[in-house]
Amino acid sequence: ALRKMTVPMMFGLGMLMSFNLIDTFYVSMLGTESLAAFSFTFSITFGLISLAIGIGVGVSAVVAKTLGQKNLALSRQHATVSLVISAVMVCALAFVGLYFLRQTFTLLGASESQIELISQYMTPWFLGSLVIIMPMIGNSVMRATGDTKTPAKVMALGAVLNALLDPLFIFGWGPVPAMGIAGAAIASILANVCSCTIIYYKLALGYKLLGWGYSVKQGVDSAQQILKIALPAAASNMMTPLSSAILIAMVASYGNEAVAAFGVGSRIESFAIIVVLALSMSLPPFVSQNYGAKQYLRVREAYFSGVKFVIVWQIFIYCMLFASVNFLANWFASDPKVVALISLYLTIIPLTHGLVGVTILSNSTLNALHKPLASLGLNIFRLFVCLLPFAYIGSLLGDILGLIIGVACAAGVSGLLAFFLLLKELNQLGQGPEAVIK
Repeated sequence: ALRKMTVPMMFGLGMLMSFNLIDTFYVSMLGTESLAAFSFTFSITFGLISLAIGIGVGVSAVVAKTLGQKNLALSRQHATVSLVISAVMVCALAFVGLYFLRQTFTLLGASESQIELISQYMTPWFLGSLVIIMPMIGNSVMRATGDTKTPAKVMALGAVLNALLDPLFIFGWGPVPAMGIAGAAIASILANVCSCTIIYYKLALGYKLLGWGYSVKQGVDSAQQILKIALPAAASNMMTPLSSAILIAMVASYGNEAVAAFGVGSRIESFAIIVVLALSMSLPPFVSQNYGAKQYLRVREAYFSGVKFVIVWQIFIYCMLFASVNFLANWFASDPKVVALISLYLTIIPLTHGLVGVTILSNSTLNALHKPLASLGLNIFRLFVCLLPFAYIGSLLGDILGLIIGVACAAGVSGLLAFFLLLKELNQLGQGPEAVIK
C-alpha cells in the first residue's frame, strides 16, 4: 500500500524539486555573483514552504483520522478551515518578509550588490507567495484521502511549465524582455497559477472537501484541532530553514564561491533524498488512518519497513552521486573553486543521508500519531544541539572541509536518536502483547 502511494508521489515531488534545480541551472548561467545571491534566498523561501508543509501535516493528520473514522462531513469542515488559516498565515509572513527584506539578508552576510540581486528575486516571490504555497496545502488534503496520483500529476505539470518559462523570462525572447534573476521568480508564480487552479477545482468538485456556511464555533473547533498539530509541525519544519540561514551565514565568511557551492549542493541534496521525502508524505495519511482505526500493527510495520528501505536506498543513491560528482559540479558551475567545493559537498554530506531519511520518517510518524511536540523536540535537538554546533566546531578545526564533515556527523547522530525515540513510542501503542517490537 505504501509503495502504491509513494511511487506517484516520488514522481510528482521529483518534478517539483526540479523547480529549484532548473532555476539554479539557468541562474548559474548569469554568473557566480547571481548564483551566490540566489543561494541566499533558499533558506527564506524554504521558510514559507516549511510553514505550508507544517500546516499540511496538521490537516493531513486530522482529515485522514476522521476519514478513517468514516466521518466525511467533519473531514470537509477541517479541510476548508485549514485552507483559510493557511492563506492568512502565508500572507502575513510574506508581508513581514518583504518589509524586512534588506535587514534579513544583511544579517545573513549578503553584500550590498548581492542584496540588490536578491531583492529582484524576492520581491515578486513574496508578492506571489500565496499562489506558490497554497497548492502544497491542497495537495496535503488530497493525500489525506490516500490519493497521491493527482497531486503528483499536478506537481509534474507545474514543473514542466516552470522549465519552459524560466529561460523565456530570465533571458528574454521576442516581446518578453530579459529579467535576469527576477525572471526565475515570475516563471515559478505563473507555473503555480495553473497548479493552484487544478487542485482547488478538484478538491471542490471532485472530492467535495471544500464547503461553506460553517459557524464560528465549528471554525474554532477545527482550527484548534488542526493547529494543535500544525503549529508545532510548522515550527519544527521552519527550524530547518532557520538553521540553514545560520549555516549559510557561516559559509558566507568563506566567500561568494562557497555560498554558490552550498546553494548548488543543497539543491542536488534535496533531489537525492526525493524518495525519502515522497515516502514521508505518503506515510502520515497511512499511519493516521490506521491509527484512527486502531490498526496499530500496520502503523508499526509501515514505519519499520520504511526505515529499512531508506537506509538501503540512500546507500545506492550515494554510490550514484559519487560516480557522477564531477559531472554534476561542472554542469552547475564553471568557476574552478565553486566546482571543487560542490564536489567536496556531494562527496561527504550524502554519506549520512540514510540516517537523514530515518529522521524525516520519524518526524512524519510522530506528527501522524498526533505527537507534534515530540517531533518538535527531535528537530530542536537535530538542528541546534547537533547541526549548528557540529558545523561550527568543524569550521574551527578544519575550515570549510571541517564544516562539511560536521554537517554530515550531525545528521548521523540525529538519525540514531530519532530511531530509538520512535522505537519507544511505537512499543507503547496498543499497550497489549502485540504492541512490543521484537
